[in-house]
Amino acid sequence: MGLDVDTPEPPELEAFDPNEYDDAEVVGDTDFRRDEIEEFLHDGAWDRAFGEWTDHTDLDTEEYAIVTDLGLIERFDFFWDSHADRVGYHAPGLPEDWKQHDLHPDLDSWGTVSSINAELTELGQIVCDVLKDDYIDWETDYEPPEDLPDF
Repeated sequence: MGLDVDTPEPPELEAFDPNEYDDAEVVGDTDFRRDEIEEFLHDGAWDRAFGEWTDHTDLDTEEYAIVTDLGLIERFDFFWDSHADRVGYHAPGLPEDWKQHDLHPDLDSWGTVSSINAELTELGQIVCDVLKDDYIDWETDYEPPEDLPDF
């Protein structure tokens, strides 16, 4: 489908323990290398990943406007998980109780909420893949198990 929008600035990565997220668990080294990852994002990884995502996303311009109006892009977090030899991430999303919060006037269905959350998760994974494949060459001695879950 695709989405024709300008690439936003990459998120600013702040010092935060990823284990505080409900959807991430990081074991071992606590050097999450956010400064280096943020530099890679500014050096082209974000532009490349966002462009790849917009080429394939199912979000339409109205749904993307909700994302930008709510500042969701700025709330992404990326961090190095040395134990698993991968870039971890936390994708922002809309809460299950979105109706009670009156978050946005154009947010009117579970389908829209689900689509936004799924597509933001996809963007996070694409950013991680671009970072790991083309920017990060950090060495680890750890061999992750085959059943390690995705973030």
